[in-house]
Amino acid sequence: MSRGNVKVAVCLAAAAAIAVMFAAEAPAQTSRTFKIVVPYPPASGPDILSRLMAEQIGKMQGATVVIENRPGGGTMIGTQAAARSAPDGGTVLLVANSFAINPALKPGSYDVTTSFDPVCYLASTPMVLVVQGTSPYQSLDDLVAAARAKPGALSLAAAQASSLQVAFEVIKRSAGINMTFVPFPGTAPAINTLMGGHVTAVFADYPTVVNHLKSGTLRGLVTASAKRNPDLPAVPTFAEAGVTAYDADIFYGIVAPTKTPPEALKQLSGWFGAALKAPEVQPRLAQQGLFPVGMCGTPFGDFMRRLTEDYARIIRESGIKAE
Repeated sequence: MSRGNVKVAVCLAAAAAIAVMFAAEAPAQTSRTFKIVVPYPPASGPDILSRLMAEQIGKMQGATVVIENRPGGGTMIGTQAAARSAPDGGTVLLVANSFAINPALKPGSYDVTTSFDPVCYLASTPMVLVVQGTSPYQSLDDLVAAARAKPGALSLAAAQASSLQVAFEVIKRSAGINMTFVPFPGTAPAINTLMGGHVTAVFADYPTVVNHLKSGTLRGLVTASAKRNPDLPAVPTFAEAGVTAYDADIFYGIVAPTKTPPEALKQLSGWFGAALKAPEVQPRLAQQGLFPVGMCGTPFGDFMRRLTEDYARIIRESGIKAE
């Protein structure tokens, strides 16, 4: 080999070594294509939020985000499918309150803090106790008084084994009333039953009833929020209504399978956080009755741990059972 060829070979070898060194040190990042597993049916609140985030991340980051609806089993089917996914940042899970409730209802199913890594708390929405707009009950006090006067005669409907049923149990125990609980697979059919006059009240997620409340066909009596919601200025919180200091909104967030690389989690948090802050997203969230939060990483993990503990205590004390 000539001296010139030797120099070229040495240079190429050195360049290759440097490339390998930098490749080894480069942080693992999420692929430009990733999947959001949504354990709820299409057109549901969580699905709508997921698609809004996917669209915005695609615009801002040039990424392809695939939505995979995996409803069923009280969100267990989609949750367990996501838990089994490779922890490489290519799969995330859309979670809501059922994610924090299921471990208490279905022991051994998964652990909120060890089976998944927190990404971002995206948005919240109130839980609202509603009656028909023509109902004689103008306030929670009216409903409680009627329930005390006729134990078991009044009925309340809500999604079974959900945060909405938990909120009802909190009121029932705190106020010392006996109302018949009517379980439904979701809020929409419960509202249809209320509109037909077959139940007295419904504990509902705000996005499902926002238009009914604005039109006056439904009346809100109380929310489980920590403070009065600006979109519901006339509706008091549990604490304001004298029920209890308990508060809990419905939350929507993103988690990833445990042991997802920190660099991938950081990138995902950045992408979802930026999508939430996009000016064009704000009115679309408001239209759906969703309020952006943007709490990411460890604080979101701490929030879910505390919520899981609270739900476990309430479920244990009230005797709520899985479907």
